Amino acid sequence: MAGEDIASYIDHTLLRPEATTDQVLQLCDEARSYGFAAVCVPPCYVQQAKERLGVGAQVKVATVVGFPLGYQHPKVKFLETHQAIEDGADEIDVVMNISYFKSGRYKEVENELGDLAKFCHLKEAALKVIIETALLTEEEIIKACNLCVNAGVDYVKTSTGFAAKGATVEHIKLMRRVLPSRMKIKAAGGVRTAAEAEALIKAGADRLGCSASIQIVTHE
Repeated sequence: MAGEDIASYIDHTLLRPEATTDQVLQLCDEARSYGFAAVCVPPCYVQQAKERLGVGAQVKVATVVGFPLGYQHPKVKFLETHQAIEDGADEIDVVMNISYFKSGRYKEVENELGDLAKFCHLKEAALKVIIETALLTEEEIIKACNLCVNAGVDYVKTSTGFAAKGATVEHIKLMRRVLPSRMKIKAAGGVRTAAEAEALIKAGADRLGCSASIQIVTHE
């Protein structure tokens, strides 16, 4: 794939705890220059990113909720989501409550995601759910995908990038088999080369979360 084709799949991402204001603004400028699908920034920078890119910009503004562990109270996640959209976020990447999921509290997980999906759609925003595949068995990945289908979310995302392992081709293929065609997949975590990006797209990823975005599209 040509660099510009891969660029259209990429969420240009900066979520490191030491990220500075200047780095976030540079991220926005780079996203506009290279034609990335979105920037993914810390919640405190959503408003600045939106202002930098401009209302109606082709590059979307995404941010994270319940990040990176996912076990915040549902009301806190809802408040985070509400504030992020008020600040200008077009897309919300929320971490599933993996603790509840591992405890078999599936209905509570599904209800939380369903409430967030309804709110996001009411506000014309997209909801991506991070299931953290590195912490799940294949059977659990299938179960998590099915909960996301029932909840009506827009994307299922592999990883926060903070776990021991990120996206794999095998997991993307599994998720693509399980999910209906209307639901999209975001591969994130450890995607650093054009070859890795192309393999994930070929496996079924609709979006890639990358911090090495420029190196990927320029094949450096």
